[in-house]
This record gives sequence, structure tokens and C-alpha cells, in this order.
Amino acid sequence: MRIIQATLEHLDLLTPLFVKYREFYGSLPYPDSSRAFLEKRLRRKESVIYLALSDDDKLMGFCQLYPSFSSLSLKRVWILNDIYVAEDARRQLVADNLIRTAKKMAKETNAVRMRVSTSSDNRVAQKTYESIGFKEDTEFKNYVLPISEEL
Repeated sequence: MRIIQATLEHLDLLTPLFVKYREFYGSLPYPDSSRAFLEKRLRRKESVIYLALSDDDKLMGFCQLYPSFSSLSLKRVWILNDIYVAEDARRQLVADNLIRTAKKMAKETNAVRMRVSTSSDNRVAQKTYESIGFKEDTEFKNYVLPISEEL
């Protein structure tokens, strides 16, 4: 397995797995909109996407990180927003390798930390994150403010 950073040339390879990721979390597929979303992120350099490829260049998984900043530490923060491993590639340490690559990039960009969220019932993801060194945030409680399209 090798990990590479995605470019616009990888959109056709990435989009089907991104659609499966969205479906996994209950979203409708929308392949054209999903591709356009990924294309915007890459074209505008608004995210960093890593791909895990098998020896025969089959996409095994991906992760997408968004930059943020910490005003208190005056440093960059990376948000590990999306991570997904293809069903036939699970239990092959794909997520571990993707996260380790993301962690290396975070260090290289002098980030103070990486953040990740997952469903409270996703025990597999929680164990993976903890095994790599993520700690559950006990200092801050997170809230979400949904912004509807209605005024």
C-alpha cells in the first residue's frame, strides 16, 4: 500500500469512494455534486486529501483534512473531517496509514493539533483514533448550530 496526496487528476478515482462514504453516513449519493465538491476543494486548495492505493493502484481508502487555526496557541490546526476505507480493504491498517500520513503533514506544517469527530456509537473508529494517539476532548464540549436554508 502507498499513500499519495490527491490532485485533480484523481477525481474519477476518488469520487465513487467518496459517494460510498457519504452514503455510509446516510446522505444521498449525488455523484455529480460530490465530484464537483471535491474538485472545488482541490482546485481552491481548501483541503488536503490523501489516498491509499494498493499495489495495483486500486483505491483502498481516503482521508480529507481541512485547515483551521487556534487563536490561543497562534498555530494551525488540521481537522480530519473525512476518512473512509473501502469494504474490501478493511482490517489492512488503511486508516492507520492514512492518519499517520496526515499526522506527518500536520507536524511539517507546524500544527498544534489534529481534531477528529466520529459518531458516538462508532466504536471501531474510536479505537483506531485512540490507538494512534488521539485523546478524547474532556476540556471542551462541542456544539453544532445547524444553518437552515429557510429565513
